[in-house]
Amino acid sequence: MTQSVIVQVGQCGNQIGCCFWDLALREHAAVNQAVLIDMEEGVVNEILQGPLRDVFDSKQLITDISGSGNNWAVGHKVFGSRYQEEILEKLRKSAEHCDCLQCFFVIHSMGGGTGSGLGTYLLKVLEDEFPEVYRFVTSVYPSGEDDVITSPYNSILAMKELNEHADCVLPIDNQSLFDIISKIDLVVNSGKLGTTIKPKSLVTSSAGTFKKWQEKPFDAMNNIVANLLLSLTSSARFEGSLNMDLNEISMNLVPFPQLHYLVSSLTPLYTLADVNVPPRRLDQMFSDAFSKDHQLIRADPKHSLYLACALMVRGNVQISDLRRNIERLKPSLQFVSWNQEGWKTSLCSVPPVGHSHSLLALANNTCVKPTFVELRERFLRLYKKKAHLHHYLQIEGMEESCFTEAESSLSALIREYNQLDATKSMPVEDLPRLSVAV
Repeated sequence: MTQSVIVQVGQCGNQIGCCFWDLALREHAAVNQAVLIDMEEGVVNEILQGPLRDVFDSKQLITDISGSGNNWAVGHKVFGSRYQEEILEKLRKSAEHCDCLQCFFVIHSMGGGTGSGLGTYLLKVLEDEFPEVYRFVTSVYPSGEDDVITSPYNSILAMKELNEHADCVLPIDNQSLFDIISKIDLVVNSGKLGTTIKPKSLVTSSAGTFKKWQEKPFDAMNNIVANLLLSLTSSARFEGSLNMDLNEISMNLVPFPQLHYLVSSLTPLYTLADVNVPPRRLDQMFSDAFSKDHQLIRADPKHSLYLACALMVRGNVQISDLRRNIERLKPSLQFVSWNQEGWKTSLCSVPPVGHSHSLLALANNTCVKPTFVELRERFLRLYKKKAHLHHYLQIEGMEESCFTEAESSLSALIREYNQLDATKSMPVEDLPRLSVAV
């Protein structure tokens, strides 16, 4: 059995990790491998005082009390060097518990200080210390209405590190998560299809009625991301007729080193085990996975270019079902000319708790480009005015060139996606060779 170590960094990373372990323990009890890191101790303390208090011990925790102040430079330059040896020691000890360590999962957000700064600092540490172990990153991107004014700075500085030191990145959009929870609200309140909310769920109040969100429902949003990780790791945790190792995802879905951003979609969306909905027909589940409504990032893969796609199915599903649905969907999806059969599939026999089957789709698709373009535009609006720049430049080792290099890195990534998009309307025989940096 292959194994992974989960690295939860910052408030968002630890909240998602808490949801992940809660759901994983519903499926089976097992010794966990995780390292919890936050420069504010509040969320980690909540975990230790909550229902997961017996899952973790102090040997897995690294906390501070001052926080990173929503500043990437503090997380990366200050806390990175200060805690590097302590973090490495805990990572080594977690790795020693694994007979066949295959992957590190780093869970973090892009908009704050600790998750973006220290989280991406760890990627280089992992690359140097464990060069043969894959680095998968779940990155939660801020929305345009984010309440952290400096989030464009933090995000673009973190993007350069993701470009250089991650094997696969699963970008998650906060706004998409909020939209999904809002859709649950609409479905439940409409009474369609006999949908009901389970008691004491993340989407109900203590009175048992649906929560009327006065603010973003972060618990339920984090739970959706945790379910993504649950599906992603299912092949490593359960048997199946066609299991997929995590290294196969990178090998099959990442044809060029920097184009390692994978768009994820989940169906059913309600695998958070909080909503009773009648099961979707199997074929409808496959159609849902390619719908905008089921994407965890605001994107439309159907109208963009696929480099490759993976389908990870759980439950009582046959290989023939997979093949039939791929053939049914292929005419509506545009793949690059040199990878027309770029599908990777897996079947895990154990479904999520409370469901007969589920599907996680991972697509390497040019539809991620608008997210990066919007991020660059938000960054440039601040940077042109040099607004808030002094907070970063006062940190030792931080120079203005860090910002220009990060912007150049993101612009180069966008250009690579533009080159791919330019081939969409060309006849196959006229397609030029792509100039992709390696």
